[in-house]
Amino acid sequence: MSNIDSIGQMDESQLRDFAQRLLNQVSDNQKQIAEFSNIVAQRNAEIAERDRTIQAKDQLIRWKENRIIMLTHEMAVLKRWKFGRSREGLNADQLSLLDETIDADIAGIEMELDELRDGAGEGKPRTPRTPRRAPLPPDLPRTEFRHEPDSTLCAHAGCGVPMQRIGEDITEKLDYTPGTFTVERHVRGKWVCRCCQTLVQAPVPAHVIDKGIPTEGLLAQVLVAKYADHLPLARQEKIFARAGVPIARSTLAQWVGQCGVQLQPLVDALRAEVLACPVLHADETPVHMLKPGAGKTHRAYLWAYAAGRFEPLRAVVYDFCESRAGKHASAFLEGWRGHLMVDDYAGYNAVLRGGSVIELGCLAHARRKFFDLHQSGGSPIAAKALEYIGRIYDVERTVVDADCEVRHQIRDRHSRPLMEALREWMILQRSQVPDGSATAKALEYSLRRWDALARFLDDGRLPVDNNHLEGQIRPIAVGKHNWLFAGRDEDSGLGTEG
Repeated sequence: MSNIDSIGQMDESQLRDFAQRLLNQVSDNQKQIAEFSNIVAQRNAEIAERDRTIQAKDQLIRWKENRIIMLTHEMAVLKRWKFGRSREGLNADQLSLLDETIDADIAGIEMELDELRDGAGEGKPRTPRTPRRAPLPPDLPRTEFRHEPDSTLCAHAGCGVPMQRIGEDITEKLDYTPGTFTVERHVRGKWVCRCCQTLVQAPVPAHVIDKGIPTEGLLAQVLVAKYADHLPLARQEKIFARAGVPIARSTLAQWVGQCGVQLQPLVDALRAEVLACPVLHADETPVHMLKPGAGKTHRAYLWAYAAGRFEPLRAVVYDFCESRAGKHASAFLEGWRGHLMVDDYAGYNAVLRGGSVIELGCLAHARRKFFDLHQSGGSPIAAKALEYIGRIYDVERTVVDADCEVRHQIRDRHSRPLMEALREWMILQRSQVPDGSATAKALEYSLRRWDALARFLDDGRLPVDNNHLEGQIRPIAVGKHNWLFAGRDEDSGLGTEG
């Protein structure tokens, strides 16, 4: 008998039961289909996430491979320049500065290559090199630091018996405070359980340069002397030798290069802090950069960015770039919004063009035009302009320590009328002087940039000039008298002095 015939013989109650069973079966099938669909969707999401992870890792691997190739080539160029015949034309002083700069650059490249290869699990296994260094002078004062395990009870498999000390490892680090060398003696005891032979020892303390002799204090001294006091490594080598610890210039250069790589996260963090400020100063100054492949130096630029004059953050970030092209400022300030105090340099136009960055004009630069004019010819127009601007700076000196709201109120009451009178006077004078004259150019400079120059009147947070940052850059000029050139320009490291 067919199913249809069987259904035809059912009474009403049986039909209802049969229909209910069919509905239950359909519902169960729908639940199974829904569960299966969820499983399929979850699996597809996992596969997509895995594909994205693989793609990201592939991109990272390709970037590391390209970076390794680039750095390897750069290091080969530096080594050819250091040991090649082209160096024969340089005198002894130039060779001295060249060697320390190249040594620092090579050390920085080697450290970055090690990090790239270790992170990717690539590269040929390197045979550990036993450092060949002279022992530290025994007459130097020594400070001992003992490092022992937190517990000397054996924790292996619930053993719990006291461990016995069987020896120790001793590492000596050379420390420096201005004028005095000392030695940090790190003693790490070895403890063993006689029961299960488990060995325990405190870990090696972290250092900036692993397996090196310098402490953080000595490294800080070398870097501060080199970059803040502008003492080339050749002079530092002599200073250290007089203190009784001769340290080869090549060793100092290696420390500088390695520190440049290690300090990059700190530079990145400081950059983020500076870019969090709503008001910034920007300026740039030229330096000579070493070009080993060409056998000469290239005119590079050190771009500087500082938090606003009245911002609580007192910090400056330097960006070492191969040129003065505006693309460098655009890259550094990408995504930043706020007020930017700059000089009248066209390289910042791309940054200011979008409208998210508002230009602040430097009144000190406007004043400088009239000062130069007055110095060269005693111009009465220049003298009057200097008088106006001087009165504005008199107001600024009274509000330098005031809070933003008070500063804004005082400026609005005293400086705004002075600025308005100055502008009207400049327009009148410009109509009376011949085109192309030095006086006309000085007046046109201020009138053309008037909106930017007067913007400080609208907000107590805004500075009146760029002197705050120019004071930070000025010491660079001192350094230029002490070193001939800067080293490699790398986005992963710091430009190094020669």
